Amino acid sequence: MTVFPITRVAVCALLLSGCAVGPDYKAPAAPEGDRYTPAPMISPTASAAGIEGAAQTLVPGADIPAQWWSLFRSPELDALIKQAIQHSPNLAAAIAQLKAAQEDVTVARAAFFPNLSAGVNDNRERASPISSGLPPSQTLELNVVQAALNASYTIDVFGATRRAVEGAKAQSDYYDFELEAAYLTLTSNIVNAAIKEASLRAQIEATQSVLASQKHALDLLNKQFQFGAVPKTTILSQQSLVAATEATLPGLQKQLAQNRHLLSVLAGQLPSEPGIPEFTLANLQLPVDIPVSLPSALVQQRPDLRASEALLHSASAQVGVATAALYPQITLSGQYGREALKASDLFKGPSTIWSIGAGLTQPIFNGGELRAKRRAAEDAYDQAAAQYRQTVLTAFENVADSLRALDTDAESLKAYAESEAVAHQSLDLSQSQYKFGAVSFVQLLQVETQYQQARDNLAQAQAARLADTAALFQSLGGGWWNRVEPLADANPPVSKP
Repeated sequence: MTVFPITRVAVCALLLSGCAVGPDYKAPAAPEGDRYTPAPMISPTASAAGIEGAAQTLVPGADIPAQWWSLFRSPELDALIKQAIQHSPNLAAAIAQLKAAQEDVTVARAAFFPNLSAGVNDNRERASPISSGLPPSQTLELNVVQAALNASYTIDVFGATRRAVEGAKAQSDYYDFELEAAYLTLTSNIVNAAIKEASLRAQIEATQSVLASQKHALDLLNKQFQFGAVPKTTILSQQSLVAATEATLPGLQKQLAQNRHLLSVLAGQLPSEPGIPEFTLANLQLPVDIPVSLPSALVQQRPDLRASEALLHSASAQVGVATAALYPQITLSGQYGREALKASDLFKGPSTIWSIGAGLTQPIFNGGELRAKRRAAEDAYDQAAAQYRQTVLTAFENVADSLRALDTDAESLKAYAESEAVAHQSLDLSQSQYKFGAVSFVQLLQVETQYQQARDNLAQAQAARLADTAALFQSLGGGWWNRVEPLADANPPVSKP
């Protein structure tokens, strides 16, 4: 007879379980506009003679390839990044973190299902005279053996479980995009390190070339000194210049060695292990057709933006969880089994036991704790929303900076290429004139110094175009959405417990 009221409670609860309190999450609208910079970008950019001097053309709306670094047309770079993806501990850690978050979603979803358990109990009991109906002077001691199935189910009337699952799924999405961010950071760091190595090698080569010229000049001066054609002070000046040039080499070589160590670690190996290719400006080609995503698509492409939005979604779901805690909680429970005084009699005779029930819990007074938790969840949502807006602003700033850098880099390289060409011609002319006494040695030294600086500036300008092009691809999201192979397959776990 008591079953019917319980059934009515359960049916009403199930009918009410279609609603979920708290806000329904809506993704923020994408920023409007058709460009990243105040003024339209110049396309194509300026061009210059020599390495990395090609003009670059922006292609608005074009998609970035998943392996964006392949646009630099360097097989060595492609192979190194492939190795890094397979062996990077950072990627392995991010993958493990994502898998753990996915399991947390499964844990949260388990609340949708009843909790069913089986148990066997063997107890020695002493019954109270009051509960057993015996006279106060008598007691009853007996063994009770029980085997039963127990079930309980909390009906998700106000959506607490659904909001919890929603929040867990948003957290899983966050770690998914954090993995993509780690992937983009890894590949970008390798590209930048390869470009830096190429730049350092060019600077070292330029310095060594100038040093060789200076040493050759010193040899000539020594011969002239033997015949009294030049004073000792001239020899000392040239020796000082040679020493000053030589002093710049150890610093460049140290940077090169440290950069090589960085490439090894990024590739997932010890600095002492061989196999890291060497990079020069000659084997890194500047991409000439530059895909540029539309501003409206950027919020869906940047991993950091997607991760920030996932945190916003999770914060929204937590508001729903905190709101549902203010409402009643309805739990259904039941038991079915056998009970006897001896284990051998457990399945004999009328030993069946069962129970079914429903419980309702409504918070009445808790010192304002639950409402404070709801307000805290709302404040956390406001914080996540503000952080998301800031992330959007920073992302658009990154793209704008990179686009503007492409234009200025092209202009700088053009100027430095012209300066290097003029300095080279001036050096050749000054060396010829010095042999015939048309210019002084001091003038020749000045021209040599200018040429050395021009070559260094040119190498750094060539590397800057490569680096800022890579920075643009990174700021646009890196094309991860076009990747076919999941990262979890590309980077297997390091070990299994």
